[in-house]
Amino acid sequence: MTTPANGPLRVGELRPSQLLHTYGVGAVTDLPNLSTMVLGLDHWDLVRATPITEDRLLAAVRRRLGPQLTTLRTPPHLQETADPYGEWTRVGVPVTLFPRWLRCSREQCNQLSPASSGLFELEEHYFRPENTRYVHNCFGTGRRRPTAVPARFLIACPDGHMDDFPWQFFVHRGGTPAPECTLTLVERGTTGEAANIFVRCSCQKTGRSMAEAMGRRGEEELPACRGHHPHLGTFCDCDKPVRTIALGATNSWFASQLRVFSLPRSEEPLTQAVREHWNALGVLATIPAEAATMLLPNQACWPELEPYGVEAVWKAITDEATAASSPASATQSSDDEDFDLATPEWRAFTAPHRYELPDFTTEPAQVPASVSDWLARVVLVHRLREVSALTGFTRIDAPEWMPQEDDSASQSAPLTREAPSWVPCAELRGEGVFLAFKEERLAAWEKRPEVVAREKTLRAAHLSWCLARGIEPQWPGIRYVLLHTIAHTLIRGFALECGYGASGIAERVYARSGEEPMAGILLYTAAPDSEGTLGGLVSLGHRDRLGPVIDQALEEARLCSSDPMCAEHDPRIHSRLHGAACHACLFAAETSCERGNHYLDRSLLVETLAGDLGAFLP
Repeated sequence: MTTPANGPLRVGELRPSQLLHTYGVGAVTDLPNLSTMVLGLDHWDLVRATPITEDRLLAAVRRRLGPQLTTLRTPPHLQETADPYGEWTRVGVPVTLFPRWLRCSREQCNQLSPASSGLFELEEHYFRPENTRYVHNCFGTGRRRPTAVPARFLIACPDGHMDDFPWQFFVHRGGTPAPECTLTLVERGTTGEAANIFVRCSCQKTGRSMAEAMGRRGEEELPACRGHHPHLGTFCDCDKPVRTIALGATNSWFASQLRVFSLPRSEEPLTQAVREHWNALGVLATIPAEAATMLLPNQACWPELEPYGVEAVWKAITDEATAASSPASATQSSDDEDFDLATPEWRAFTAPHRYELPDFTTEPAQVPASVSDWLARVVLVHRLREVSALTGFTRIDAPEWMPQEDDSASQSAPLTREAPSWVPCAELRGEGVFLAFKEERLAAWEKRPEVVAREKTLRAAHLSWCLARGIEPQWPGIRYVLLHTIAHTLIRGFALECGYGASGIAERVYARSGEEPMAGILLYTAAPDSEGTLGGLVSLGHRDRLGPVIDQALEEARLCSSDPMCAEHDPRIHSRLHGAACHACLFAAETSCERGNHYLDRSLLVETLAGDLGAFLP
């Protein structure tokens, strides 16, 4: 990470996955001595940002952000070397100081002022970027000078705007301060709660508690939102009330993403590689063979194709060009325009044969006898590649209620000032276990009177929840709630046996009724490093291990340590998006759940203390 102030200065390090899931564009990054915000894509240097080939994801992102988007890229990165002044020190993601108000950490001072006031000085550390800090000259010299820490509070609105807390406006209750006035921020007590934090001006005898800036009273006391996007440096008209949030609060930034798996396009590895890079290789098919074979080694994808040899690659290109020009291919291409992300993945996982490809390797396994009456298929996924793209972000409320293939651009704050031509992506390679359920058993369960009644209750709560937030209701269906609940139940069970932490196991739920029904779940590793391919999760898919793990997980789901409160929870009270579910039984980490722990209900899976409300399993 670098800051453009006074030239590039490295101030910290983040993993590529963190730049999409936790500290993306517009997010506040809390460093040891600094607090920064990742700038918009307009400020990023694309020289070291590697393009990623994933046509399905590119098409989905273009549907959301517009046809002007042309590429997917990784964040700019250059391998670190021993040279402390090497080129790698000038490559990174640009950030800027935010919040821009700082407070002296010396107890006798506590002065509060903007960084631009000249009262604070940036102390740079090129060799130890984590020690870079702002200092106040109120005491001592050199390292003895106290550190100026970021102000603890910000303001934000549901439209994605964020701004510095209006300290002068707040402490003077909307009045105009004198030019010589100075502010201090003092903590009284040891709890750190807002009621014990006071901001005071030198022209006043008493300070004002930050508790007055919280909740409904804060919305009445604070000025209206200025429509400020600090990551873009823009302002716009906004009529939403602002909300005071603490620095580092989890609701200050939520990623809006699209994720796809790299699916097989052929059973032959060479044909698969050629089709993945066809946008670049297809041009070679239009020129003479002699010139094309000379240009092949100059292609960006050549390191992946080189092991096959020039002649074999050229033959695969000509074969693909011939197939692409056929009438059947043109028909298929027009049909692909009306696509969804889930159906191709479902077809790949349920294929009767196995795949042996670098980014997609599957193996059918036997179904355990104890679950054979409702489980139709088990597939071991030895290799899996997931590519995720950041398309925007929200503040205050998370976007998990939106199906990922729907157009949610209007719900998200922008990444650029103009329509973006590219978006940042991250790759994740891992392993997983795919479970497909028997359609006839699930369809019969959906028609049970108890299930219909339970769905009515959950749907009423869902409607109230959406209306309270001004969101168009999009009920995912009772089938999705059941499969989602099973996925969370198995995540907890798998984590106890496979060696991965529960936060390192992610889910993908395939639930749809109708002409081409889907009923399945994929549990796969969500770790961005080599830990995700150790084989511990796949080993649980074997028949002798999978049956006991599922049986134990389902047995534990019958009773929660918060029962009977959890089992008897009525989602219509307070308009919740979950039934019998809580942190003690079903809730999972943010990295694991695709819906933010919404649409969960143990009573649909097994009988609980509340009785049989439509349990899928006896």
